[in-house]
Amino acid sequence: MRVSTNREVRSYPFTEYQRLELDPVYDYIRENEPLCRVRLPYGGEAWLVTRHDDVRTVLVDSRFSRAAGVGRDEPRVTPHVQPRGMLDMDPPDLTRLRKLVAGTFTARRVERLRTRAVTVTTDLIDRMVEHESADLVGDLAVPLPITMICELLGVPVADRPDFTGWAQTFLTGADTEPLLAYMAGLVGQRRERPTDDLLGALVEARDGYGKLTEHELLFLAAGLLAAGFETTANQIGNSVYAMLTHLGGLVPPKLVPSAVEELLRFLPLAATVGTPRWAVEDVTLSGGTVRAGEAVFADRSAANRDPRVFRHPHRLDVTRSPNPHVGLGHGIHYCLGAQLARLELQVALATLSERLPELRLGAAQESLTWRTGGALRGLVALPVAW
Repeated sequence: MRVSTNREVRSYPFTEYQRLELDPVYDYIRENEPLCRVRLPYGGEAWLVTRHDDVRTVLVDSRFSRAAGVGRDEPRVTPHVQPRGMLDMDPPDLTRLRKLVAGTFTARRVERLRTRAVTVTTDLIDRMVEHESADLVGDLAVPLPITMICELLGVPVADRPDFTGWAQTFLTGADTEPLLAYMAGLVGQRRERPTDDLLGALVEARDGYGKLTEHELLFLAAGLLAAGFETTANQIGNSVYAMLTHLGGLVPPKLVPSAVEELLRFLPLAATVGTPRWAVEDVTLSGGTVRAGEAVFADRSAANRDPRVFRHPHRLDVTRSPNPHVGLGHGIHYCLGAQLARLELQVALATLSERLPELRLGAAQESLTWRTGGALRGLVALPVAW
């Protein structure tokens, strides 16, 4: 299909997102305007790329920088500037900070957490089955990742009522101070009484070896806590909802690993396109050239529906292979907790399938309430029965 040279500036978001549906306009611009000019509500204009190859290029090519956006009035959907942390860094600063925590999230170490995840999940489902119905979000999707990331970091689960709300405003940039102040208090405790958890290790890296600044320490710890449960909690709830509505039920345990990958591809978790990269020199992509100094958004959800890469991209196919999705990112900003997120998703879905194979929706789809105004898509509650 011939690519249009039309340089119409489109208003973004194109429409208000609905549940877990991807706006059909993405299919049009992917084919006809692969380098699409968009105007966001705040911060002006940018380019939007939606093809799989272009998205991967923007995410991995060193000619596109996040650090170049620091201090700019960046194009964005909300009036709030996103929190300045690892997502605003380029190598070598980014490499330095990732190395501090990368050892905690290696596949081998995360796999050792599987036994604990199974125990936590089993306990939560035990409480669910004491009743005839449950809220899958409140009874499983939220408490599982919260317990896991809190134990990994060394954060008191008892503080959950406070930091869950702070995490949501931290991720949107609406108000970063409450969560940063909370983490500063925990850092102070570690300085008085050192611990062997991840937060204790970060404090030691700061105080004993000078490997990060105080600002970096707080933002890194707050970011790990916020993203460590908020994204996975929404993905668990969304995944169960998608299977029940698209497949008519849960998949058998043996299909869970491939189902998790397909759900990461199929489900658009982010409510908006995220943060832009800035071209530091001219770069040619499918639809034309991005000039040095211009901002580009790489839409991973749209890339995950690219028919050049995925056959029947709008179909939820839990046996799909290969599945080179970018649901967890790509390149130097690839999700630091990807292995932990995969483990929690696999354990949650497999244990549900084993214990409650007849799980079904406990309310009509149209009656369900979805989160609005946040950084992520997800259900407020998911009533289920069995």
